Amino acid sequence: MADLDAGVVELDALSRILPLPYRLATVLVLGIWLWGVNLQVLHDHGIDTPSLIRYPARAGPPPHLSVYRFATALSSPILASLGTYWLITHGCQKELVVATNVLPNLTLLLVVALAFLIPQRWLYPRQLWPAAGRTRLLNTLRRISIGGLARTEDGKFGDVLLADALTSYARIFSDIYIAAYMMLTRRSTTGPLDRSSIWTVPIILAFPFLIRFRQCIADNQPFNALKYATACPAIAFSVMLRLQRGTPAEGRTAVIWFVALLVNALYSFWWDVTKDWGLTLLTTKRVSPEYPYGLRRTLIFCNPAYYYGIIFVDFLLRLALALKLSPHLEHFYEVEGGIFLLEVLEVCRRFLWVFFRVETEWVRTRHSSDVVLGDIGPKLDDD
Repeated sequence: MADLDAGVVELDALSRILPLPYRLATVLVLGIWLWGVNLQVLHDHGIDTPSLIRYPARAGPPPHLSVYRFATALSSPILASLGTYWLITHGCQKELVVATNVLPNLTLLLVVALAFLIPQRWLYPRQLWPAAGRTRLLNTLRRISIGGLARTEDGKFGDVLLADALTSYARIFSDIYIAAYMMLTRRSTTGPLDRSSIWTVPIILAFPFLIRFRQCIADNQPFNALKYATACPAIAFSVMLRLQRGTPAEGRTAVIWFVALLVNALYSFWWDVTKDWGLTLLTTKRVSPEYPYGLRRTLIFCNPAYYYGIIFVDFLLRLALALKLSPHLEHFYEVEGGIFLLEVLEVCRRFLWVFFRVETEWVRTRHSSDVVLGDIGPKLDDD
């Protein structure tokens, strides 16, 4: 870990207002809030997401309310700590910000502990901490962290959704490493950040993609595995660019890196639209009198404009967010806001992706007569 020794990023306005530990805690909790919105909107459209992920039916409030309570419990210490931090730093004065890093660090550690580490029996009030849902989340994380995958009847689709979500958090995981390393070496996480890691950060970026790659290979899905495999060359050539900076080989490597980045973004976009969402836009079946252009026969979200809009947004964000696979570009980030924006946009892209991915699985499960879906995208357990 001694490779974090150069390339310090100077303190900018965002870093003074919202230091790295607060940004990380915020994005982690944002994902939980958005999952609650996913569940609520899908429920309102008649899609029983818990049944798809084999979450046991139970009496009580709908699942999205439990998620909102969980997110509220995690948001409260962030908001309280952030307000205290702003008071202590007298409106985020630079000198006070650099000296005040204990509070943000403790807040990040507390949020992570509350979400993933503290035993359920120690958490109060109990209605804010969904015991069954939190236990299911932790068990699933343990299983997929080594590339495992549940059987279909045990919630395989839920494993796939969570493992895919981890790829969207790859950049955030690398930032958590940076924050943890700076804490352990007693360097201020509210001061200038050191993003010069040559090896550790790229490995962390690649790890969620390798998890999904292993799952797909174990599940006999070679073309799906290829999608995640294409992330690795982009990361590898980015590392080479950092090592070759200022050498004659830099230009050639930059071209190869750009091509690798483009292949990953375009193939991932094609897979989103054609396989994950079961739409015909990028196939020869895009024109049919039975459904709107490029879509499919069964649409739970009735307005075709929703589909076209999210396809367009997904395309733009896939191209822009390919930069998250490029650790060498961190050297050129003038402000931390650029990295934070990438992280937030990727979480929001995943939020939009979930709507159509769950809808498609629901249609495949409940509408087996949908010939279009049957032709271009088999069911999950047959993929």
